[in-house]
Amino acid sequence: MASREGLVQRRTVGNTSDTQASVQNKVSDDDDDSKKDRAPKLTLLEEVILVGLKDKEGYTSFWNDNISSGLRGAILMELGFRGRITLDNVGMRKRSLLHRRVTLSSDAPCGDILLDEALRHIKETEPQETCQSWIELLSGETWNPLKLRFQIRNVRERIAKNLVEKGILTTEKQNFVVFDMTTHPLMDQAQKQQVIRKIQETLLSKWVNDPQRIDRRALGLVYLAHASEVLEQAFASLSDDDYDLAMKRVRELLDLDPDVESAKEGADEGFWAVVASFFK
Repeated sequence: MASREGLVQRRTVGNTSDTQASVQNKVSDDDDDSKKDRAPKLTLLEEVILVGLKDKEGYTSFWNDNISSGLRGAILMELGFRGRITLDNVGMRKRSLLHRRVTLSSDAPCGDILLDEALRHIKETEPQETCQSWIELLSGETWNPLKLRFQIRNVRERIAKNLVEKGILTTEKQNFVVFDMTTHPLMDQAQKQQVIRKIQETLLSKWVNDPQRIDRRALGLVYLAHASEVLEQAFASLSDDDYDLAMKRVRELLDLDPDVESAKEGADEGFWAVVASFFK
């Protein structure tokens, strides 16, 4: 009996200790949740810019022409993820993704100035345009002067300003001998590393052979970073073996047929239409 009481006594002490620990853990968890809530949610455009940004200099490469179209593709993919746009119905006649037109699902504002500007253009356009055409129009790549109004200007600078507002970048003036330029050096290294880690994990530790089972936003980031010619910068910290493996898996993704992938059950046709616009 004495030993049983002793056991109960130890349980009581243990419970008190456990209760205190539980309270401390709960406070810690609440703090963690609070930090997660405060962490800014990044759009695909912002993630692509962060990957390509020179941290100290505060700008992307002057020689990278592809990032412009890559960011316009990111706009379309982000609008698709948010349920604002989709592709027109196939009907009885089967058509390639490159020939299907973008249609409006909802004109509700996204709360992001670039996304909302693109959404207005899509809403006001008749007849509708294909995904590939929209990437060109939003980039200003058209011979039709009547369609130049669809160009979204100063995209990189506007994305950088969004990141400044989120506390991830800062603003400085740099002198380049013949002109001054506003730059946006990195201030929050953790946010950039989180984006870099997402790309690396998607291609390495979290890799699955079925693209339908890969997180869509992470997969989209890989495709868009490659289209924008900034993907290599996400691999800078990898060992030689991991780099080779990551590049092998990127090539596997690029070899996929977007039309085949979009026809699979549960596939996102709009997502694969953006991919097809760059890689088919």
